[in-house]
Amino acid sequence: MTVRDDRERGAVTAELAVALPAVVLVLVAVLLTCVAGITQMRTSDAARAAARAAAAGEDDAQVVAVATHVGGAEASVSVSRADPWVTVTVATPVAGGWLGGFTASAESSAWLESAVAAEGVP
Repeated sequence: MTVRDDRERGAVTAELAVALPAVVLVLVAVLLTCVAGITQMRTSDAARAAARAAAAGEDDAQVVAVATHVGGAEASVSVSRADPWVTVTVATPVAGGWLGGFTASAESSAWLESAVAAEGVP
């Protein structure tokens, strides 16, 4: 029996050494997926809030301020107006360290309230 014990000595250490990098890689992938999801939600919320502000009559500078407040300072914002619509596009880089280079983006459109009042829609 001692021969069998000597042959298996260190087997758990070897198995751990092989499996640990795979476990770490899966953990990193799960965490990056969560970060990307959270960034996408913040970006969508920023576009939605900025479109609401634009629809309420705010100027483009205030619309950009709303989007960067909700989406973060690193968000890039563009506002386009085509009566009676306003469209806000927000793009935010996904934090990922050495796996960076991904960008979350969202677009939201709203009907300008001034156009609604002019057309007499309640």
